[in-house]
Amino acid sequence: MRARVLFDRGRRPAFLAEDGRHVDDQDLDHGAWHFVARKEPDGPPLGYIRLSTPATGELYQSRAFLGVAGYLRVLGDAGVTPEETFEHSRLVVEHRARKLGLGAYLNAVAIGAAHALGAKAMIGTSGTKDGQHEFHERFGFRCVDGTRRYVEQYTEDVVIMFHDVSKGAGEYQDLVTKARDELPKLVAVDHVPAIATSHRRPERLNAGANTTSWQPLLFTPAVATDRDALRTLLNSGQVREIHDTIDAQIDELIRSREPWLPPAEDLAQRKNEQLGGLSEWEYGTWVYYPWSQRLVHVLPREEFRLVRTDRNRGKIERPQQRTLLGKRIGVVGLSVGNSAAVTFALEGIGGSFKLADFDEFGLSNLNRLRAGVHQLGVNKAVISARQMFEIDPYLDIEIFTDGLTKANLENFVEHLDLLVEECDTPYAKIAAREEARKRGIPVVMDCNDRGMLDVERFDEEPDRPLLHGLIGDITADELENLTKPQKVDLILAMVDAERISPELRASFDELGKTLSSWPQLASGVALGGALTAEVARRILLGGECASGRFYVDFAELITPATNTARSLV
Repeated sequence: MRARVLFDRGRRPAFLAEDGRHVDDQDLDHGAWHFVARKEPDGPPLGYIRLSTPATGELYQSRAFLGVAGYLRVLGDAGVTPEETFEHSRLVVEHRARKLGLGAYLNAVAIGAAHALGAKAMIGTSGTKDGQHEFHERFGFRCVDGTRRYVEQYTEDVVIMFHDVSKGAGEYQDLVTKARDELPKLVAVDHVPAIATSHRRPERLNAGANTTSWQPLLFTPAVATDRDALRTLLNSGQVREIHDTIDAQIDELIRSREPWLPPAEDLAQRKNEQLGGLSEWEYGTWVYYPWSQRLVHVLPREEFRLVRTDRNRGKIERPQQRTLLGKRIGVVGLSVGNSAAVTFALEGIGGSFKLADFDEFGLSNLNRLRAGVHQLGVNKAVISARQMFEIDPYLDIEIFTDGLTKANLENFVEHLDLLVEECDTPYAKIAAREEARKRGIPVVMDCNDRGMLDVERFDEEPDRPLLHGLIGDITADELENLTKPQKVDLILAMVDAERISPELRASFDELGKTLSSWPQLASGVALGGALTAEVARRILLGGECASGRFYVDFAELITPATNTARSLV
């Protein structure tokens, strides 16, 4: 219909295919909200408008019109992010219906829906020849300076228009507010899972990779507002996959509380008691992961954690688990640090985290960082946060995608119970320790060579020299302008050049010649995650763990001389 209207008896020939069909398909149509106006429920369409959400933001028309840099600049100037911005597009009304004021109602519905779905801003392209841009201005949109240009397909000038939700909807504020408030009724249905099944998006939308989102959305359907929001999400087309094993999780919950129950015991009565009168889909939490568009059903927070860490018991008992969950941990450098952060999340060491890394995941990182090729180009802190939230969606995580800097150092270290330092930048390594020592925060570091582990108990030794005194009294401020050879010398001093492996020692002279960076292996990184987790658990639970440098060197541990099975051969 839109193509037929825009073709306008030949005025815009681009909308007519050679076979006589009116063509206007776009990938952006999939996963968007589509509002169609009809005089009667089954009657012909009289008007139409599309609302696209940030899930398909990389396909926005406005983004293609401006280019990525221009698009991000417009949003940056307005103080919003791509994750907060919806796109309004494709408003069209049949000629005979324009006198009905249908365009205003359709516009209000799309804008009201965006407001209801949590948009902070809206953006879109608009033609100018017939005053369309002036029509949108009446709804609180404004033309973005410097974006107007001629577009051949539309045979007219097109301009980018921007709408700040906080500033209202102009002279149509009341109509937009009414549309916003009526949206839940418009999309409400009686049985949520059935909606989800019928609104799965085609896989091809994944061509627009989500590289920035890292926080899941949590919905508790027993709460009315969350229930409405969940229904809205399910109707939005943003859910690609639904995973619901709540019945099995309740079964595990019961058996973790009563491990003596026979395997074939009928748990129906106990399950009903656990549900407390709720239906299964209302019980617990639905977690939406925007980067994968998966919606997952899990137990409530306390029950989820009880079951998830149930098999830690015998090594980490319930009181210790609760103590660990109350700790806040900082991890700087999310290559080697990724292994530590993910291991901590798996083991329940820490309930709150701060993650810092400025670097993006590259192909050469795939030799040691547990991620996939679909995550190339994603910031390493983002990847780590996603992985941790997929283990425990109830974690509290804050990320610093600029890495550790002078500007954010104090904020990053504040309120930490433990700092894991795994970055390559000498300034950040020393600055982090200086701030940790000032605040009495213990620091742990794994060096990914010979299983070298550093422990600095600044919580017990407030005057302890940094890195065991190996670098003297040098300060972070003195490191900012080091030459490359000086950085190499400093790092050699930090790791104690006399004790590093022959392979690492030989690699130093080859950096920038035959080697692009430090050699590291996945096995060493995995070991580092295990070592830092062991030490972190001891420190945070008040166990024995002194400052010092320790080696878990496989070259020394796995030899004929250490073979305990020799007598059996």
